Amino acid sequence: METAKGAGRVVGLMLLVQIVVAFLVNQFLLGPVFAPPGFLVNAAADPMQIRLAVLIGLGTGALTAAIAIAALPVFRQHSRTMTLWFLVLAVVNFALTVVENTAVMSLLSLSQAYAKAPAADAALFDALRVVVGSARNWAHYINLTVSGGMLLVMYGVLCRFALVPRALAAFGLGAVLLQLAAVTMPLFGQRVVFLLLLPLALSHLTLAVWLMVKGFAERPATASQGVMP
Repeated sequence: METAKGAGRVVGLMLLVQIVVAFLVNQFLLGPVFAPPGFLVNAAADPMQIRLAVLIGLGTGALTAAIAIAALPVFRQHSRTMTLWFLVLAVVNFALTVVENTAVMSLLSLSQAYAKAPAADAALFDALRVVVGSARNWAHYINLTVSGGMLLVMYGVLCRFALVPRALAAFGLGAVLLQLAAVTMPLFGQRVVFLLLLPLALSHLTLAVWLMVKGFAERPATASQGVMP
């Protein structure tokens, strides 16, 4: 059905935009802020760069909810429960994105206050740096964990109902499990192993291109799964 192909192409386009924009923000806008000697010194030097990164971050977060909405007409034909989980987790993910970017703005405010403070207050600001930085980092890791749960549901729907080639969806499922293992490591006092994130980047990029070209596969609705009204 044309609805499935059209919805898939829209989802694919939004996924691709999200991938490209997130890479640019992390590497060129926020990356230099967290580079040595750290955000406390760096952030105040270019506040517009951080504000721009936050606005773009909120936009890419909203794309997550938009992807869930675009996929809704297709997913709900196959599984009401999985569709609801996907939609709810996408909304929660966006909410956590707002929290995370609010924390980033707090980093900027602290850096600006540090730049104006006398040298004698350096020890105080160093203590505040740990607190504010930790708040942002934990918001980031929790956001990534919820995002992983959402992607697990998405790839689960794609695999179970063969809306894309099952090999691609199954690879995505495995990649998401690796991503979840990586981003939950800090919860157990371990460092993130960034190599575990590479398979998901490859899977997401491949899925985005496939959907832009092919869209979702045309599958008959599975009545036994329940159809959302």
